[in-house]
Amino acid sequence: MKYGFDLTKPLPFKAKRSSSYDRTGANGDSIVVMPGEKLAMLDVTAAGEIHHIWMAVMADDEPYYLRRNLIRMYWDGEDTPSVECPLGDFFGLGHSRSFTHSNACFSTSVNDEERQGEGVAMNCFIPMPFRRSARIEFINDQSTPVSVYFYVDWAQYKEMPEDIFTFHASWRRENPVKLPDVKDDPGFNEMLEGRNLTDKYNYLLLYAKGRGNFLGVNMSIDNIGGEWYGEGDDMFFIDREDCTRECGGAWPPDLHGTGTEDYFCHAWGMQSTHNDYCGEAWCEDKFFLRAHNCNGKVCLFRFHIADPIPFEENIRVSIEHGHANDRSDDYASTAYWYQAEPHSEESYGALPSSDERLPRGPSRTGRRIAMYM
Repeated sequence: MKYGFDLTKPLPFKAKRSSSYDRTGANGDSIVVMPGEKLAMLDVTAAGEIHHIWMAVMADDEPYYLRRNLIRMYWDGEDTPSVECPLGDFFGLGHSRSFTHSNACFSTSVNDEERQGEGVAMNCFIPMPFRRSARIEFINDQSTPVSVYFYVDWAQYKEMPEDIFTFHASWRRENPVKLPDVKDDPGFNEMLEGRNLTDKYNYLLLYAKGRGNFLGVNMSIDNIGGEWYGEGDDMFFIDREDCTRECGGAWPPDLHGTGTEDYFCHAWGMQSTHNDYCGEAWCEDKFFLRAHNCNGKVCLFRFHIADPIPFEENIRVSIEHGHANDRSDDYASTAYWYQAEPHSEESYGALPSSDERLPRGPSRTGRRIAMYM
């Protein structure tokens, strides 16, 4: 999809918007959503493309509203959602924390990053095309009402190409990431000795079937083990007959990285900085001994807009949790991609319950360690 337009030329669409504005003309511009209810922020039958989503939620009595509540998106009358994520994680706000950051796909802004549950403005600028219909739902999955403010800005076209890829996003979590007790796998035994020649014990970021383009990922790590959480290599298996969600792909990967910090385009740890495509959006407990910001909870992102990763039949994206999977931290991630429908249910899996999605408590370790590559 195209990110941006040439405003010096005529544009072949009509600008449209669905929003929560007060229909009476007063200033009550939010919609109350009761526990267990859904709010359709967009429900249209047309050909078009979403250009921008803005949201803000009032949930003063629920400090973890960003992880409890959900967002789902359906394209062209499909029965299962192409997007299913906790609200905050979709916008890059991991650990149910409100913070200010921006990149090529998202921007957020908040008054007080130190207060858990602070209200935050959330924006998404990812192009989301549809041929015949689109539906975006906010789901209240907490025990109290919430007030939702939103804009969904979209373009109505006369028609969209039938071969267009639609947008997808899925969330998953392992809390903590654990290694199984495997006694008859040589690869597992080698990994315990510090040599990993399989990805089937890695943390899985995405498995998708079909033809499409991988857009990127945000990842939230709670460093419950202390010291440096990185060094885990990213691995991509693309269009492999032997590639599965559970068993991985045959070695070697098509793309093999050199460490977690390197995949997110940093080095010698993670620094408290980011740009349009990569970096560390937030860190719970910063310190500047060699500037690797690894204490407590962190939020990272990487978008492959300038360096696309297409796939024709399938894709599996995983990352080691520590070198050769030697760590058991709390990992959560949102993967973003485009693909031709139908999408596979294997890309999503079972979404944990509202309580099971909650982040761990504050995890300030106060550790000061030497850094290594």
